[in-house]
Amino acid sequence: MAKFGIYSLANDVVYDQLVALLNSIERNCGLDIPVCIIPYDNRLERVKEEISKRKNVTLFGDEESIQRWESFANEVWSAHPRNQQPKSSRPSWYGGHLIRKFVAFDGEFDKFVFYDGDSLAMKPVDDVCEKLEEYDFVFDDWEHAKPLAAAALNIPLLEELGLYQESEIRPILHCSSFFGSKKGLFTPDDIELMKQQLIKHQEVEWINGKGWWDDAFLFTYMTLWKQKPIFNFTLSPNNQDVTGNCADADPFVNVKNILYNQDKLKPIHRIHYMSYSSAEFARLCQGEDVNILYRDEFLYYRFLQEPQKRPSSFKLPSIKTRAKRLLQKAFRKLQRTIA
Repeated sequence: MAKFGIYSLANDVVYDQLVALLNSIERNCGLDIPVCIIPYDNRLERVKEEISKRKNVTLFGDEESIQRWESFANEVWSAHPRNQQPKSSRPSWYGGHLIRKFVAFDGEFDKFVFYDGDSLAMKPVDDVCEKLEEYDFVFDDWEHAKPLAAAALNIPLLEELGLYQESEIRPILHCSSFFGSKKGLFTPDDIELMKQQLIKHQEVEWINGKGWWDDAFLFTYMTLWKQKPIFNFTLSPNNQDVTGNCADADPFVNVKNILYNQDKLKPIHRIHYMSYSSAEFARLCQGEDVNILYRDEFLYYRFLQEPQKRPSSFKLPSIKTRAKRLLQKAFRKLQRTIA
C-alpha cells in the first residue's frame, strides 16, 4: 500500500498555530498518520522541541529540494513584469518562503495532503485519498469564484492569445492552502522546463500581477502546465461536498469542537485563519483579548494536550501598547519600501 502522510509549513514564529494544527490532525484525522513539517526558514528551535514529543512527526530535511524550489520561484518572480514596478508596490509577502511547501512533491509520502499552518483539521481525509485514485490534484477552495481582477491567471490575456476561454480556466483555478497530491508529479526536469516556459517564452505574464510572489498563483500555473486531472470539492456534483473554509468569511456550527458548514451541517475539511497574523495568535495564547473569529475552537486545539495552560481570562492591551504596535507596523512598511 502506498505510504500516505500530511505536510505543513512552519517555523517558531507560528509555533502556537503549529501545535494547534498537529493536535487537530491527531484528534480529527488519526493518531497514526505521519506528519512532516517543512521548515519555512531556520527559526526552528521550538518546532524541533515539539516534534521530539510526537512519534509520528518529522522535519523535512532535503536541502537540495528546498533550494531547487526557492531558486525556481526567485528566478520566475524576478522575470515578472511587476518586478519592474516601484518597490513601494511590493506586497507584504514579497521575498517569503511559501514556495517551500512544494518540496512535498519530493518528499517521503507517495500520496499526501498539505495543510497551511494557519489551519485546523476538522475531519478525516479519507475522501481526499479516494479522489487521488482518480485525480492527481485535489483541492477544496473557492478561488474559481474570485472576480476577474483577482483571479490567479490573467484570463483576458489567455483569451486574447487564443489559448483558453474563461469557462475553461475558471474550474482549474485553485489555492495552495489545502491540497492533496502525489510524490514525483513535479520532477527537477519539470521545474527546469517550466522555468524556460515562464521566463524565455514569457508565460510568466499569464500569472496575474496581483499575485506576484504568491505561491498559490504560481501553483495554478504549475497545474495548468502539468495538464493532470484536478478535482475541487467546491465544484463537486455532490452538494454534500460543498462547504466553506475561511474563518472570517463562512458561518460554521461547533459540534463537540468540530466545525460544520452552517448549511445542512456539512463537515468541513479545515478552518483556515488566513486573515489573522501569527502575532495575534501568540498574544491570544498569552491571555490577550484578540478579536479572532472561532478563537475558542483554536484555543481548544492549541491547549488540547495541556489544558491547564489555557488562559482563563483575557485582557485588552493598553493604549500605549496599541500605539507602539501601530508605529512598529508603519516602520516595517517603510523598511519594505526602502529595501
